[in-house]
Amino acid sequence: MSAQRLFDLTGRVALVTGASRGIGLSASSALASHGAKVHMNSRSIADLTTCCGPLTAKGLQVAPCAFDAFDLESAVKAVDAIVAKDGRLDIVFLNAAIQARKPLLDFDRGDFDRLIASNLTSQWELGRHIARQMVRQGFGRIIFTGSILALMGRENVTGYTASKTAIHGIVRQWSAELAPRGITVNAIAPGYVKTQLTSALHNDQQFNQWLLGRTPIGRWAEPEDMSGAVVYLASAESGFMTGQILVIDGGLTTSLL
Repeated sequence: MSAQRLFDLTGRVALVTGASRGIGLSASSALASHGAKVHMNSRSIADLTTCCGPLTAKGLQVAPCAFDAFDLESAVKAVDAIVAKDGRLDIVFLNAAIQARKPLLDFDRGDFDRLIASNLTSQWELGRHIARQMVRQGFGRIIFTGSILALMGRENVTGYTASKTAIHGIVRQWSAELAPRGITVNAIAPGYVKTQLTSALHNDQQFNQWLLGRTPIGRWAEPEDMSGAVVYLASAESGFMTGQILVIDGGLTTSLL
């Protein structure tokens, strides 16, 4: 295969949840830049219109797809509409998530249930629905957003850590079950990325000092730092890779700095 054709996604149809900002927006742009038609999801059609406009102006194939990724009924209807229109759905990047930070002893059951329902149960249900379509096609790329918090402990994120740890387990189990059907299942595990979800942390000077000293690369990740991995996991070149958690954290989890 020539270098010009590496990671070519021409003709592929993709769905990215949580696509109006941060990692999802950057990944959508990267997938479209490599030739995919990308359905960009968010709850707000206004937000999607704002972010799709500049990408469309560049000649990229992107389309707004407004639905609540945590509401299975609306999410399933949206997926079925994509398949009805485009005939297939080849790539899904299940990226939408929420966060709540409280000490363990103050973390109430309602917050925990909300995080598990949003970050785990809805991902499992929507991913499974999409997997059925991919089985019919005989091809698919399922990509989750995991977290280094599923690999290392940290205070005040008990619900988020539980949900992301389970996502890592889903990646391994689904890969064993779906690989014979032509579907790979992988995840990226970002370190600390400057997004709206982490705004409370990157506005905390004490945390910033800790992170910059603890991370060998010496900076926060930007959403664009995740995009290349998503493109790779969506491409033909990753066809022999499944069940893997690809850590992208600037060396944070591999160093005792």
